[in-house]
This record gives sequence, structure tokens and C-alpha cells, in this order.
Amino acid sequence: MDGVGSFGAGRAGATIDPIAFAKQPQTILRVLSWIFSLVVFASIVNEGYVNIGSERLHCVFNKNADACNYGVFVGLVGLLACTFFFMLDYKFSSISSVKDRKKAVMLEVGFSGFWTFLYFVSFCFLANQWSRTTADELPLSQGADAARAAITFSFFSIITWAGLTVRAVQKYLLGTDMTLFTTEHVDGGAPAQPFPSSSPGGTTTTTTTITGTTETYQSPPFTENNAAPTYQVPIY
Repeated sequence: MDGVGSFGAGRAGATIDPIAFAKQPQTILRVLSWIFSLVVFASIVNEGYVNIGSERLHCVFNKNADACNYGVFVGLVGLLACTFFFMLDYKFSSISSVKDRKKAVMLEVGFSGFWTFLYFVSFCFLANQWSRTTADELPLSQGADAARAAITFSFFSIITWAGLTVRAVQKYLLGTDMTLFTTEHVDGGAPAQPFPSSSPGGTTTTTTTITGTTETYQSPPFTENNAAPTYQVPIY
């Protein structure tokens, strides 16, 4: 069963078409998630901290350092996870074991669903803290664009990660359909007939047709010689 159309992939060792791989919905969602995570991470790191009347940097989200730290964490880990799963998607068809494929799909389902939830929390948390930020805390609107970008792309990330979760669940459900691995599907033909019995007491019948005449030959049944052997006394 290994590598025969399991979990949405072809046979193990099949040639990968880069163009077809790039056009897959899962690949497109993965690339978008990577870009959105990069924007969230880079926006907060580059312009998410401002200097307001002192040498100390403050987070633009209501001076709440936890908000900036959370946004950086979600964006950075999401960025690395997208890279990892992108490589896993590309190498998925080379995994010959069905059990290993199942583990990879289950990992993707769990992580994608969990990161969808974390991005939802990120969107709500950052939006809430931004709504509490006053103009006095951001002279000349320092970091305002970065804050809005982090909030906006956190929302977009919810959509893309949710799409990846749905695609992963579809792959898992497809892999659990064991009718993909029956003998008829693998060999493309009907199962072979069993061999005739060749027990010692069996009877073999052979039919031969020659010029319209049918002759039947039947082997004689197995008989045993029950007569006891006789012993003659030698004459000296």
C-alpha cells in the first residue's frame, strides 16, 4: 500500500512537476501565508517601537510590550513554519510509507488549525491595544503605518491559515479511504483464481478436444495394497 495515491499524493518516486506544484491551491495559500507572516513580523520589528521623549523604546500598541512581543512571535514562527511545510509539500510524494505520510498530514492539520487561532488572537489583541493608543503617545504618528499593517495582515493570515487547515483536513480524509489500496485498484485486473487442490486423495480430470471429439481422461484413484507380504523359508 505504500506510496499508492495515499493522502492526495502519487506513487513514491514519481517525477514532480514544478509548474503543476506551483499552481496548486495549497502552494498558493502557503506562499501568501509566508508573505503575510513576514509583513507582520517585519512591521513590528522595524517600526513597532518608538522613542517618546526618552531613550527608552515603547511599543506603538498602547505602550504594551506584550502586544509587540506576541506579534513578533506569531509572525516569526509562522514564517518559519511556512518554509518548513512548503518543503514538506514538495517532498511529500517521495515519502513511501503511508504511516509517515499520515503523521505529516496530522502535523499539518494540528499546526495550521492552532496557528489560525493564534492569528485570530493576534488580530484581536493588536486591534484592541491600537484602539486604546492616543495621539499623544505617538508624536507625528510614529509607527502608525506599521501598526495598521500588522493588524491588517494578521487578519489576512487568519484566512490563509484557515484555508491551509481545510486543505490538510481534505488530504487526511482522502488518505483514510482504504478503497484506494485494494488489489483491483493496484493491479488494474481481477484477482487471480486459486489453484486446484493437489491433495493425495484428490482426483485430477483432464479434458482434451481433438477435431470436434471430446475425450476425458481420469486418473485412477489411489489404491493401497493391503495384502501382507509372504516369507518363504530358504532351503539349504
